[in-house]
Amino acid sequence: MALHVTLVSADAEVWTGEASLVVAKTVEGEIGFMSGHEPVLAILAEGQVRITGTDGTKIAVEARDGFLSMEGSDLTIVAGHAAIAA
Repeated sequence: MALHVTLVSADAEVWTGEASLVVAKTVEGEIGFMSGHEPVLAILAEGQVRITGTDGTKIAVEARDGFLSMEGSDLTIVAGHAAIAA
């Protein structure tokens, strides 16, 4: 079962799709998410959110000033600023 990810900034949807793994930096440290992860609500720290799509593609997003929420197989990341890294 895949992880459904929605990553938005204050003014736009940055990335949405299915992933096998997402790693994000929080104020408590880095945390990895896969489908079925226990529920989490955390504050984002400035850094990269690394997404591995179900097809193996890798996406890096620079994000800061926000939070993430994990419930079931849905991961929502809301950032004040987020942009796909070059």
